[in-house]
Amino acid sequence: MELDGKTAIVTGGSKGIGKAIAESLIRSRVNVVISARNAGELELALTELNDLDGGQAIGFPCDVRDYSQVKALVSKATQAFHRVDIMVNNAGIGIFSSVEEMSPEEFRSVIETNLFGVYYCCHEAIPIMKKAGGGYIINISSLAGANAHPRMAAYNASKFGLNGFSEALMQEVRHDNIKVTYIMPGSVNTHFGGDEPSSEQSWQLQPADVAQVVMDLLSFPDRSLPSRVELRPAKPPKKS
Repeated sequence: MELDGKTAIVTGGSKGIGKAIAESLIRSRVNVVISARNAGELELALTELNDLDGGQAIGFPCDVRDYSQVKALVSKATQAFHRVDIMVNNAGIGIFSSVEEMSPEEFRSVIETNLFGVYYCCHEAIPIMKKAGGGYIINISSLAGANAHPRMAAYNASKFGLNGFSEALMQEVRHDNIKVTYIMPGSVNTHFGGDEPSSEQSWQLQPADVAQVVMDLLSFPDRSLPSRVELRPAKPPKKS
């Protein structure tokens, strides 16, 4: 895909993986719309993104669990830049608890953010992409979408579901010149799940590693589609 002048939406774009993706896109002269639930973090990220050379960054608060907010986000993006070429569904949460201990509200929050939110964004972006002649949807999943673990039932369910959703969607829209890929990172050194990025976790992937995969995907020829990418730390700690 020729990126200069294109428009991307990156959900969960104020920090971590989402911000790294937004930075890489802007440096490639893509205009980027980021969203996040925290308005203060969003404004700080926009200030930093607009200090970069390349495309323009704008942003809007959005909780992807709320369909009306997603509709408003996509509408504002098209009003600002008149197109949506790239949709990066990165917003996600993880609540790690046993099924017995997890409340119904917590379980619903994980599923609605990680799965319903992606559906809402795709549902709104696809007609715009079709009208423009094509586009690219990239869903940020997880290796937890293939490997189940105790105390991760909600997160596993959301990511297993996201992978299936992505594969079905890929087949639905491929002849509309819309590509769909899901990326499955392993451990990434971010604030996700309440963790703090730390040099002690230097073995983990960095947000820039996931952003590099996104940029690589966008550079593939139109005839090829890497529909699923697994990304792992090269040298995790050895198990004793």
